[in-house]
Amino acid sequence: MSFYADVICKSPLFKTTQVVKDLAMLEPFTRAAVLAIIRDAAALGHDVRVSETYRSCERQAYLYRRGATKLKAVGCHHYGIAADLGIWDGGKYDPNGEHYRILVPIIEKHGLISGWDWGEPKKPHTFRDAGHVQRVAIARQPKLFAGAWYPDPSYSVLADLGRAPAVMVASAVKSPPKREV
Repeated sequence: MSFYADVICKSPLFKTTQVVKDLAMLEPFTRAAVLAIIRDAAALGHDVRVSETYRSCERQAYLYRRGATKLKAVGCHHYGIAADLGIWDGGKYDPNGEHYRILVPIIEKHGLISGWDWGEPKKPHTFRDAGHVQRVAIARQPKLFAGAWYPDPSYSVLADLGRAPAVMVASAVKSPPKREV
């Protein structure tokens, strides 16, 4: 079985159209990584918060109709292996995608990939989802969505992409500029 079958499919949130920020809806490795990312970002002076964890098929379809996502049916959020993070500055949400680049080394340090570059920094990307993190390579998503594959505890998205986890160097991570209030 899998976390998806054992927990998500049985959850009362399975078909909700509401935003879900419940960390218990993230598969254990993903949950631990997200918490570590938030902790490490805080240690560097960044206020990073979870803005969404699980997303139902119904919510995904709603967001697609509104143009808020490029995926019509399901996405990695539906399987508990993705979350959206937001940077807060002075108590206000920072929507500037460029500022999220500072999180990429922290995200990779904890074994996830970022929607900034989808774990492939040398490849040109036409779509960036700067605050998004996930524990699956893009190439594996079709099998995940078809129910033919789910990451087991030993799965490493970075190894799947032929990469070793990044080593974060605090001095190389720049802070986003402070906004005037």
